[in-house]
Amino acid sequence: EVQLQASGGGLVQAGGSLRLSCLASGFTSDDYAIGWFRQAPGKEREAISCIRRRDNTADYADSMKGRVAISNVKNMVYLQMNSLKPEDTAVYYCAVDSGGLCEVFDYWGQGTQVTVSS
Repeated sequence: EVQLQASGGGLVQAGGSLRLSCLASGFTSDDYAIGWFRQAPGKEREAISCIRRRDNTADYADSMKGRVAISNVKNMVYLQMNSLKPEDTAVYYCAVDSGGLCEVFDYWGQGTQVTVSS
């Protein structure tokens, strides 16, 4: 059974940092990509970053570019978030593109809440 577990969210003051973790399990192949997304109340979900396990390349969306770094260690993917702002408050999700390309995400985790206070 494929499972994604996102963790590491919490309450942080503006300017602070958090590191989110996503544990992926149940995949029969290591050739997948993991992305991070977020959704704030009343807003559409937006992409943050994605990493391809086949070559360790990563993409960053404009949403948080320059303030986040994605990394992969075995079946864990981390999203280091720095210089957080109140507008970064959202539920953060990890998702897997089983095709490995950071294009179509077919498995989703449950989300972890990030709240940034001013």
